[in-house]
Amino acid sequence: MLELIKTNIHMNRWKRDAAVQITLDDDFIVPDTMDDVEQVIMAAGDIQVETARNAGDKVTVKGKLAFQVLYRREEGGLQTLAGSIPFEEPVNVPELDEKDAVSVSWELEDLSAGLINSRKLSVKAIVTLRVRAETLCDAEAAVDVVSDGDGTDPEVKKYRTDVAAIAVRRKDTFRIREDISLTESKPSIDHILWSEIKPRGVTTKPLDGRIHVEGSLLVFVIYEGEGENMPVQWIEETVPFSGEVELAESVEGMVPSIAVRLVHKDLEAKPDYDGEMRQLDLDAVLELDMKLYEEKVLELVSDLYATDREIALQTGEVGFDRLLTKNTGKCKVSEKIDLGGGGRILQICHYDAAVRVDEVQVNDGTVTVSGILDVFLLYMTSDDSEPVKSVTEPVPFEYTAEAAGADESSVCQLNAGLEQITAVMMGSGNVEMKAVLSLDLLVLKPVRETVIEGVSETPPNLEKLQAMPGIVGYIVQPHDTLWEIAKRFHTTGANVKKMSGLERDEVLPGDRLILVKEVNGSV
Repeated sequence: MLELIKTNIHMNRWKRDAAVQITLDDDFIVPDTMDDVEQVIMAAGDIQVETARNAGDKVTVKGKLAFQVLYRREEGGLQTLAGSIPFEEPVNVPELDEKDAVSVSWELEDLSAGLINSRKLSVKAIVTLRVRAETLCDAEAAVDVVSDGDGTDPEVKKYRTDVAAIAVRRKDTFRIREDISLTESKPSIDHILWSEIKPRGVTTKPLDGRIHVEGSLLVFVIYEGEGENMPVQWIEETVPFSGEVELAESVEGMVPSIAVRLVHKDLEAKPDYDGEMRQLDLDAVLELDMKLYEEKVLELVSDLYATDREIALQTGEVGFDRLLTKNTGKCKVSEKIDLGGGGRILQICHYDAAVRVDEVQVNDGTVTVSGILDVFLLYMTSDDSEPVKSVTEPVPFEYTAEAAGADESSVCQLNAGLEQITAVMMGSGNVEMKAVLSLDLLVLKPVRETVIEGVSETPPNLEKLQAMPGIVGYIVQPHDTLWEIAKRFHTTGANVKKMSGLERDEVLPGDRLILVKEVNGSV
């Protein structure tokens, strides 16, 4: 009696990607406690997804746009208006199942704040929501055959295949707390007008029992200093961080696909040891959406037979994922930006950028990523009517990575981020911008394999055996294998080698073999 030894492979199968673009639009009244608006200087926002719920063939995404608008008061000076616009949007995902794992990403493609009148602002935004549906499944395949000793051992044919099995899928958070001290040249803080916190160059690495996280946070703050007639101040600091997130299933050498997103940020002024407001308390939380893959080389049973009985195979087809490439590439982007008229530019106060990926295109053996880098500049001018201005300039980029074996069926998992950016005045209102984008790309290829699911045994077909010759001289043909020849002539590989004086396990075209039929395990 034969028994199949099977292995179980845990798979994370991609099912469907879907996207929807929504427009958020609302008017906001300036609170009575705030001054009239003379000029909108800049606006910034974050999308905060609260829930993503599977229902039928739709994923309902609920969240809000949290924004802040920096404006110049009619009496001079700056103030910030903050608010939010809620949304609840269904995204059609064909073939969605309630148990499917759903991940939601988003891009804030455009955010603008317009002046309706001195007491009312219009806030508009275009947001793209992207939904990826995946399902966890198990693939089972025979890797060996054992016999209970009743009859001869079967002749087994195996083949090798590479598999990327999902080892871990989990979300966790990494918290960063840091104190930032003002330099001696800066006055103490009266109150914060504007703050931005952005992750830069974040990398992750699986270790035994944990995930190592490393990178930095770019902190930009505009504040009013203590004292009369004190001009508006700003500071920019890079806060490095490094640490670990505990993950018991993690093993060094696993292949990661980890999306990192800033989900909480808070910055408060606090007194130093002398009681002066010269410190900033930074509290930030990164969310890690972690998928760890384990590469395995499996030897699967593809065929078997015995010389003392008939063996019938029950076969089926299962799907595996094969890892084609894990590539962390750097894409350099440079552009000259013309800030136009409106007075002589005195100083660039702050610059930043956001990465928007428009398309990931898979060709034969390559993956091309194209998108837009939205470059933001905040600067001071000599124009008294608009002393502070800002501009956002779209800069296209394209990056191509090698991925041998990639085709239209391949599944790409991409995490894109801004690693560094510089902006330098070149004169005549021109700014030279240089940036480096980090593109973390994982490419998997779904493959279908025929596997043996079961076997059945019957007595030998004596009529067929009697019709076969007892001994044959055979010249090996191209593409012949020793195993296939032995099966065709009802013998074993060991017997063919013995009778033919063959010392190697492979046959070559032109080899001359003596093939003796075996019946009931004997020649």
